[in-house]
Amino acid sequence: MPLKLDNATKYHYGKFPPAELNYEKFITAIIKATDAIARYDQMLKNMHNSEILLAPLRNQEAVISSRMEGTVSTMDEILKYEADHADETADTSKVRSEVIETILYQRSLKSAQKAIEDGYPLSQSLIKGIHQKLLSFGRGARKSPGEFKNEQNYLADRNKKEILFIPISPEKLQEGLDSLFEYIEKSEHPALLKAAITHIEFEALHPFKDGNGRIGRMLITLMLWSSGIITAPHFYVSGYFEDNKDLYIETMRNVSKHGEWECWCEFFLKAIEQQAMRNLSIAEDIHALYEEMKQIFAQVLSSKWSVNALDFVFTNPVFRNNKFTSSCGIPPATAARFTRAMLDNNIIITIEEASGRRPALYSFEALMKLVRV
Repeated sequence: MPLKLDNATKYHYGKFPPAELNYEKFITAIIKATDAIARYDQMLKNMHNSEILLAPLRNQEAVISSRMEGTVSTMDEILKYEADHADETADTSKVRSEVIETILYQRSLKSAQKAIEDGYPLSQSLIKGIHQKLLSFGRGARKSPGEFKNEQNYLADRNKKEILFIPISPEKLQEGLDSLFEYIEKSEHPALLKAAITHIEFEALHPFKDGNGRIGRMLITLMLWSSGIITAPHFYVSGYFEDNKDLYIETMRNVSKHGEWECWCEFFLKAIEQQAMRNLSIAEDIHALYEEMKQIFAQVLSSKWSVNALDFVFTNPVFRNNKFTSSCGIPPATAARFTRAMLDNNIIITIEEASGRRPALYSFEALMKLVRV
């Protein structure tokens, strides 16, 4: 049965970027968002090891953003995968495709952040590179990874069997992308506003056959970071979008349908504010746990290597013993003793017993309880 077109909204040809914005409609929202993200960023600045402590937020983002597109996996599955597949060439034939797709999201985001760190600008070629990595394996590999669309695509409600939105046509796509990246480079809008308008325009262009939502949400983090709004690439907003998914989609559609750019900006800024407060709370909990565990590890392990062990379990909260003994920078015999001490003191729990040549699998549950989604 073909999808119905009756209720479809079409792309806003000739209306990007918005000629003018009425700041009065979202001035309160931009003040609140700016304040909330500044408080979050101050916490980042005060962390001497934010990459170790906030890597779980990147994993959270990968799980939630992928879940919004119907790819359902759990934080435990993602971390177990990482414990068992140290490199990208490992055999994945027995791993659920949803887990691999979520892992690819996390790796794509990480590689994009490294590219920007290395001095590459946000550009069409960078976006294509992110897309190539995101869809490099599994179901996405059949969806033209790294290539812009050459056929018309749609956003549909499969349950109601109707098309909700018709993005820009393939013939007009390059013109639309050129306008978007010119806006990113030259617009004098405040950075938060620029991120809002870039996100909605990218979603309206829908330049790829698949993966547009995930790439569009990555863009938010990359823009906030590259513009200096946040000092480390650890701010993710998909949690708020997922909690308010229907409103998120409807508010985006209304930009094309009724030119409601200000309503979209207000929604986006509220998302930033709310997510900043949520991220701050999680990050503070992780940091407090780290400080608490620093004392416990020092007492339980009684070694100059105790901080190495602590950093390892925060970076790899699900791990096999062979990885711990081989890659944490601790002499293997000492690392093996540490494992027994952590088990005896209930710092870690066994989630898979050793079997044959396969080492046991452990979980640092105190951290996992903070970051499961």
